[in-house]
Amino acid sequence: MQSAANTLADFAGRHRVNSATGTQTPPAKATAAPRHSSGRIIFRYGMALGSVAAATALGFLADRCNLHESIFTIYLLAVALTSWYAGAWPAVIAFAVGEFAFDYFFTPPLYSLSVTREDIAYFPVFTLFSGLLIWFGVVRRRVEGALRQSRDVLKAEVEQRRALNAELAKRSDELQATNKELEAFAYSVSHDLRAPVRHIAGFTELLQKHSDAVLDDKSRHQISMILDSAKRMGRLVDDLLAFSRIGRAEAQKTTVHLEPLMKGVVDEIAPDTKGRKIVWHIGNLPICYGDPAMLRLVFGNLVSNAVKFTRTCLQAEIEISSVNHTSDEVVVFVKDNGVGFDMKYKDKLFGVFQRLHSQEAFEGTGIGLATVQRIVQGHGGRVWAEASVNNGATFYVALPKAGRVNA
Repeated sequence: MQSAANTLADFAGRHRVNSATGTQTPPAKATAAPRHSSGRIIFRYGMALGSVAAATALGFLADRCNLHESIFTIYLLAVALTSWYAGAWPAVIAFAVGEFAFDYFFTPPLYSLSVTREDIAYFPVFTLFSGLLIWFGVVRRRVEGALRQSRDVLKAEVEQRRALNAELAKRSDELQATNKELEAFAYSVSHDLRAPVRHIAGFTELLQKHSDAVLDDKSRHQISMILDSAKRMGRLVDDLLAFSRIGRAEAQKTTVHLEPLMKGVVDEIAPDTKGRKIVWHIGNLPICYGDPAMLRLVFGNLVSNAVKFTRTCLQAEIEISSVNHTSDEVVVFVKDNGVGFDMKYKDKLFGVFQRLHSQEAFEGTGIGLATVQRIVQGHGGRVWAEASVNNGATFYVALPKAGRVNA
């Protein structure tokens, strides 16, 4: 029992953990115990004397009922009650007074403090049992104190965690408000930039058309570069506008049959594959729960990337299938045998404007995969990729299964 008390004391004193930083804090210095009031002291020692007096009265009653052997137990009970409710020192007083009372009133010769040889065995036994009872009382009070201290420590930690959670909730609300402001800003900027960029591209085309005869080769090349840059900026603005609209648009979720959706995506991309040798492997695709238009955009981006990054292959192979379904989600993958990428850059893969290949090698704005991730996460799903350099890439999309209510 003493080891249990020490363990609880160690927990309360040495193993306090700061909830904000996760580090251990040194034990608090012991504070002086509050002084007991005089009324408390009178009560404790009064209980010691009162319990002995009650034991003596009960002893006389037991003696009249020829229960002399029970008197010894009654005095032990007085010591036990005093130790339990009043503490160690009042229990010592109860033991000493009780021993004298037992000798004086119930050990022959009566009403004297002399002890006969026949009764001398009572006193060592009484001392031993009283000592054990006092020790149990001391241990019990120590354990209670340690538990009380541990309760106070835990209560303080709960209050700290509650304050921390409130602060985190406040920061989360502020972050959401900031994100909405950034989305509104991106939408406004990209929307307002569309017209100027189109004007630049349009007037450059007119200049190229009407002035081609009077320009030299260097000027034609410069106008061509202006036109290409304007068109690329136009695509970037359109993609950025589409990306910002995802967070603003409300998803219309329903049961989606992925097989016809994927065939429609492949048909849309077919014009970009003319003159190329591409082998398509389209397996059985599951039914999921989501917004059909947004999921069409997801797989349109993934399949377009597979077509684009297999451009250097003599024979491109693109596989679209599903794998590893669970009770809550379906997993669809798009696999190609293209240029792939180094997995050490996988954390940059789904970032806005992040590109793992040069613009000269493969065109693009760097927003497509960010759009994919945003839509999939908005569906409560996951997206990830596996690849190696010059050995192709596989993109996995996990979506809620049809029939599951998506939170």
